Amino acid sequence: MASHFLNIPTLIGQIINLLASILLILSFAMLSQRRILSLIHLYMFQGMALVAATLLIGYTTDQPHLYYSAALTLVLKVILIPILLHRLINRLNVRWDVETLLNIPTTMLIGIGVVILSFYLASPISRLSATIVHSTLGIALACVLLSFMMMIARSKAVPQVIGFLSMENGLFFAATATVYGMPMVVELGIALDVLVGILILGVFMFQIRERFDSLDVHHLETLKED
Repeated sequence: MASHFLNIPTLIGQIINLLASILLILSFAMLSQRRILSLIHLYMFQGMALVAATLLIGYTTDQPHLYYSAALTLVLKVILIPILLHRLINRLNVRWDVETLLNIPTTMLIGIGVVILSFYLASPISRLSATIVHSTLGIALACVLLSFMMMIARSKAVPQVIGFLSMENGLFFAATATVYGMPMVVELGIALDVLVGILILGVFMFQIRERFDSLDVHHLETLKED
């Protein structure tokens, strides 16, 4: 019976590693996805995996504030932001395929290189960490860099916004896995910033659409001062 309880943290650690791998797979899926609606669904699934990982880390490490973080993530990233993005694409009528600056095979090959680089950079830090999920730091860094790559590889404003939100997911997971989350005041401030940022970017995208009849941000390069 004693050995059974001793194995519980190890089992939970393996589940957290599995959820981290799911986050990485979803980042790759977002990198290769061409439809905006599917990107929103993948972002929502990322939020679900993040909620589950945060709850498990909070349970294993006895950090009650992580339960509040998980609840905040559930409300914001699984429910509220996807709803706002759905309404945004319905108003903008941008359900068509997403244009990419690179073809999908090339993008995926570069993504694999980014993951290898992430694990190489995170390896020295992971060896020094004493947390139960120290091995997930490389995955968290890879998710951040893949999201940043997604923002660079897309020419439309909406996918770039989703890439920015996905990058924030990677940063949140890195903070949760390495230092068991941030102070609640900081998390509430970040959540408010993300929500306000979504609203501002929504207005910004409407202005681009009205001015250029397109959401391609490269049209902004044509603007000149009077």
